[in-house]
Amino acid sequence: MPIGALDYHDRTKHSPRTVREAGYGLDFDNKPRPYKEYVDRPKRPLADRIRPPQQPALAAIAESTPDGTPTRDRHPDRETVTNLCYYAAGITKRITKRGRSLLFRAAATTGALYHVDLYVVCGDLEGPGGSGTPRTDLEAGVYHFDPRTLSLDVLREGDYRGVLASASADEGVADAPLSFVATSTWWRNAWKYGDRTFRHAFWDSGTTLANLLAVAHALDYRAEIVTGFADRPVADLLGLEPEREAPLELVPIGTGDSVPESDRDDLEAIDHATEPLSPTEKSFPTIHEAWSAGTLESGAMAKSWRSERPAAPIGTREHGDGDRIALEPVDDETASSRPIHETIRRRGSCREYDRDSISFRKLSTVLDRAVRGVPMDIRRQRDPPLSFVDPYLVVTAVEGLEAGTYRYHPAAGELERLRAGEFRSEAGHLAIDQRLAADAAACIYFLTDLEDIVDALGDRGYRVAQLEASLTAGRLYLGTYAHRDLGGTGLTFYDDAVSDFFAPRAAGQTPIFLYTIGRPA
Repeated sequence: MPIGALDYHDRTKHSPRTVREAGYGLDFDNKPRPYKEYVDRPKRPLADRIRPPQQPALAAIAESTPDGTPTRDRHPDRETVTNLCYYAAGITKRITKRGRSLLFRAAATTGALYHVDLYVVCGDLEGPGGSGTPRTDLEAGVYHFDPRTLSLDVLREGDYRGVLASASADEGVADAPLSFVATSTWWRNAWKYGDRTFRHAFWDSGTTLANLLAVAHALDYRAEIVTGFADRPVADLLGLEPEREAPLELVPIGTGDSVPESDRDDLEAIDHATEPLSPTEKSFPTIHEAWSAGTLESGAMAKSWRSERPAAPIGTREHGDGDRIALEPVDDETASSRPIHETIRRRGSCREYDRDSISFRKLSTVLDRAVRGVPMDIRRQRDPPLSFVDPYLVVTAVEGLEAGTYRYHPAAGELERLRAGEFRSEAGHLAIDQRLAADAAACIYFLTDLEDIVDALGDRGYRVAQLEASLTAGRLYLGTYAHRDLGGTGLTFYDDAVSDFFAPRAAGQTPIFLYTIGRPA
């Protein structure tokens, strides 16, 4: 009997005791490589020249769909795929340190272990021909993105979009000329983090897909996250064994002619050889059990799971009666115009803050643009910006904003004061005694009531709550690095201590994600 989401979450909580007892050294001789390398698959090179998206990052992250319109009469081509792959999961920085070349990816990921991979499932994608006549730019197929070579590994030839359409029973997937599938290879993260990797799968796929959505919207394509799908058919399509690597989310891109659903009963099994990740690959049954507990068996089950979601938000708390402070975001004309492609290339994970204050207006702008709700199949059109998590803040150094704790209400654009006071030492302690959190200008926690989530959405709801928090945090990253003098990073935390700190407002809620923002030292 697989362990459920609630049991898994409790087993993987951090406390001072568990962190102290887990003080083992890492075996760097057995560290897994951060890439999936196929041994003998043919490759399709991606475009060697691209026109990167020029839309300002703050505009791109604020759109749940391009200009609020769910469809666009544009057809993606190989240049589109290149932009999306590169700015979501490509190698964007090379830094030489002590004679070693360190490679960094487009999106933040726990421990820089890069366990999230992207796959492309598409029909024939047409590009401009020599005389303006369309030609096939990328043949229909199933591909794996290789960030080392900026190319696609060919896994299957032919149009298999119907398999995703059948597995999801989602109209957006059926209409999409191409879809991405995000996966996690457990060992690549569990080498350092053990069983917590199932949490990190959604933390890290969320920040990756935040980039993917922003770039798609900047390029004027419809894009959304599909969380409800039959897991096994998608794994079989990609040739995955979920004990090692499992599918997490689907992301349909663009709109075109709808493909019929196809169970592909004749789907040939594939098991393409890959290079070993490390000399000894270890298994973590708890991770696979937690993933298995939330799986769906068919597209019909996925459709039913989505349709049975209650109309009201789940896992969140009602507004309180604390003093309200309205945000002061700048307007679009005054906001930073740094393009999304430059912001992604600039983004880092801040390793040291100084304690100088940051501007309330800039904090307001980042919150206002980033926390507007992410396009997911399980969210309803009239939902509030956040449907499954609540943002709480510990503010220590923001000009014009009293130090203390706050609850952010994104629909109203207001901070509700919970407690006034200086909480730097508490902020550092909550983040497993890391100085970064104590030095940050603000710590932004996302909390949810997991019992409510699982009661309403089953064990798969755990994925949804984690994902809403991490996608929003991914947009916070981009909003932060759109500003020249701001930096940010995600941190881990002592779970129950955070809940206790924000009590009584957060009674019954548990932290899902922590993002910090401040002035880089």
